[in-house]
Amino acid sequence: MNYQKDRIFVAGHRGMVGSALVKALLAKGAEHLILPSREQLDLRNQGDVSNFIKHEKPNLVIIAAARVGGIIANAEHPWEFLYDNLVMETNIIGAAHNNDVPKLVFLGSSCIYPKYADQPIHEDALLTGSLEPTNEAYAIAKIAGLKLCEALHKQFGRSYFSLMPTNLYGPNDNFDTVTSHVIPAMMRKFHDALPDQPVYLWGTGTAMREFLHVDDLAQAVLFTTEHQHTHTLINVGTGLDLTIKDLAFMIQDIVGHRGPIHWDSSKPDGTPRKCLDVRRIKSLGWQAQIDLEDGLRDTYHWFKQHQNNYKKVHFD
Repeated sequence: MNYQKDRIFVAGHRGMVGSALVKALLAKGAEHLILPSREQLDLRNQGDVSNFIKHEKPNLVIIAAARVGGIIANAEHPWEFLYDNLVMETNIIGAAHNNDVPKLVFLGSSCIYPKYADQPIHEDALLTGSLEPTNEAYAIAKIAGLKLCEALHKQFGRSYFSLMPTNLYGPNDNFDTVTSHVIPAMMRKFHDALPDQPVYLWGTGTAMREFLHVDDLAQAVLFTTEHQHTHTLINVGTGLDLTIKDLAFMIQDIVGHRGPIHWDSSKPDGTPRKCLDVRRIKSLGWQAQIDLEDGLRDTYHWFKQHQNNYKKVHFD
């Protein structure tokens, strides 16, 4: 990589992952970032994407664009999660290949792995079992994207590969309590509740999850593009997990909430445990640097600075 000369297209640069990537690239001295707005480029339009990449001639494409959301959003909008993600990734990967873009990184999600995969989850677990039903549509779309990259690597020798991050969090996350993931949803609920008011959370709290700060993911993307390797699928995570209940206590303490937590066991827990095997990326010389509690404090500080962008949760 030559950050001063290479032209780098970050698809989805306004999102949590994309904005972290832009920050990391600028810190490296990148001088030719290609960052079209949604108004300038609809990633769902095949012709527009093809013409854009043909005109811009990027040396590197990073696909951080995706329709994302929590359990409710995935369950209520499977069509959008499947269709939009399939179309966007297919358009970008196809246009990159057809226009001889030398390097591409596709960012996926750990939900691609089977619901009951052996823990921690190795890359070889892919397609060895049934998916978690609550985010199946999103997972299928991500599997298709990584398989496109794998096929281009195998058939044409393309340096196209996929990174599969564990559950992400950090600045620029979505803090809407209906469509967000677990960490921002919890922060909103604890923040919006009165200090001694009860907070109601989904599930039993016994499910175990691993979390990665988005800035660590950005560093992993840059690291894997800078170093030569032959992998087409690489897990990115900390290799450490905790129960959702322990996560809730940690966030509650950071926010300063003192009321009781009530768990609604009628709501789904999702996959019982999801922790990634990160030996592959560690063997390349990379590992996560941001401690979970430090990262959560950083995220909450960002949220407080931007909380006026979000409506207050009502506790009836």
